[in-house]
Amino acid sequence: MDTLDLLQLRRSSKKFGTKAPNQEQLDTIFKAALRVPDHGHLKPYQFFVIEQAQLATFEQHLNSAVIEFNLGEDGVKKAKKISSQAPMIIAVVAKITKDLPKVPAWEQMLTAGCATYAIQLAANSLGFETCWITNKWVNGSALRQALNCQEFDKIVALLMIGSPEEENEITLASQAEDISGFVHYLK
Repeated sequence: MDTLDLLQLRRSSKKFGTKAPNQEQLDTIFKAALRVPDHGHLKPYQFFVIEQAQLATFEQHLNSAVIEFNLGEDGVKKAKKISSQAPMIIAVVAKITKDLPKVPAWEQMLTAGCATYAIQLAANSLGFETCWITNKWVNGSALRQALNCQEFDKIVALLMIGSPEEENEITLASQAEDISGFVHYLK
């Protein structure tokens, strides 16, 4: 797929088939993530691959968040759906180093966000669907502990990834977005 087509037409999907990236594909995906803009060369992120065999444990961590944040029965249903929707989830943690005068925490968060987007683009280019989710799950104590989060670290993404629901080419949005309301020129 042409790079500009991918950038202009990509979108998230929550309809996944059963195939997850293999190790070679994951290596390719993560190499792309390591090339994002990174002021200070801090690499302020870590990636945690949650494969099929760990999805039940992942669901337990989400259920802990349901209790912790009083999300009720709807939260339990959503936790089950999230943990069974895709054959793989990649959690992205922003590893924040505080008090760096030249690289503030917000820049480190942006770098982790860029790394997440690079993972999405690389996965899409390899024919996989992706969906970036967060919500209260990312603040759950059990999940933060499982992902080795320190005090200032933030889980910036739970990235669902898998083959398209139908085993054909990745489905792209039919039309590019109208940019007129988003682009302005400084006068």
